[in-house]
Amino acid sequence: MSFNITVQPSGRTFVAEQDEALLSAAIRQGIGMPYGCKDGACGSCKCKKLEGAVVQGTHQLKALTPEEAAQGFILTCCATAQSDLVLESRNVTDESAFPIKKMPTRVASLAKASHDVMLVRLQLPAADQFKYHAGQYVEFMLAGGARRAYSMANAPHTQAEAPQLELHVRHTPGGKFTDHVFGAMKEKEILRVEGPFGSFYLREDSAKPMVLLASGSGFAPIKAMIEHMQFKGITRPAVLYWGGRRPADLYMHDWVLDKVANMPNLSYVPVVSDALPEDAWTGRTGFVHNAVLADITDLSGHQVYACGAPIVVDSAQAAYVLAGLPEDEFFADSFVTEKDKAMASGTVTAVAEAVAIATS
Repeated sequence: MSFNITVQPSGRTFVAEQDEALLSAAIRQGIGMPYGCKDGACGSCKCKKLEGAVVQGTHQLKALTPEEAAQGFILTCCATAQSDLVLESRNVTDESAFPIKKMPTRVASLAKASHDVMLVRLQLPAADQFKYHAGQYVEFMLAGGARRAYSMANAPHTQAEAPQLELHVRHTPGGKFTDHVFGAMKEKEILRVEGPFGSFYLREDSAKPMVLLASGSGFAPIKAMIEHMQFKGITRPAVLYWGGRRPADLYMHDWVLDKVANMPNLSYVPVVSDALPEDAWTGRTGFVHNAVLADITDLSGHQVYACGAPIVVDSAQAAYVLAGLPEDEFFADSFVTEKDKAMASGTVTAVAEAVAIATS
């Protein structure tokens, strides 16, 4: 059985099967619903159900609280339709120009940017150029059906020179994929990827000044956005706040300084939370999301693009909305780990949520 899904205020429609996640159905039909982790852990796909009934799959409470569920909010990544639906999602785009592809890639180069970040360049098939928005990500398709997601760190226009993807892979000791990247992976190794995925990309129809917030290797998609801004001649004021525990975590600090020198609209605030005496750090300290508030007390006229650890993204969103930022002007990509995703399985049962949402 299939159901008709209408998304307001865009008026876009798609069809979902009874056992198919709403987000999967939307992606399959080229409807750009917002999303991030696709596993019920980040909350990026949250939208409001105006009409109809769904079964809400398991998810983390921080992604969808019982109070939000009672108000009619759902997570499209793990909700399935039980009737025709009308949803409200204001950040819906048509991404049909960038079809999702599965393709082989070859490891072109490996270079350590820091003790725990590897810059991986993947060679793409020359005859099958890959199209994506700066800020989106690909998923590695691993043995046994496992997947790992990484953002493209180079802007789409760089494909014209060479069909390659730049990824910043942070080492998680014991990680199935990152142990391989930092251990046995060699140049010319063949890997399979699928993408592009994600709704984290620059909204070019706005003239608002931007805050670009990155923690650790969350800098990767922000780097692609900065390259894209420079290439397109986008002159909106933008300030990058990049945070790390120690200065070495800001592994492309010199690259950013070079961009700032050549982009009058771009400024940069590096922030370190746990510098040691031997680091001789004289810059800003503390939590990076708080540094933004120290400099910009009223965010009502801004857009924010945030990427990094979930605790940074979640803390930033909550604090910035209180500082006047409109909720629909906060765009984020949380780097949700496999541990984060595993936590979702035990937080909320689908049965309880189905009753709460279907009757709301």
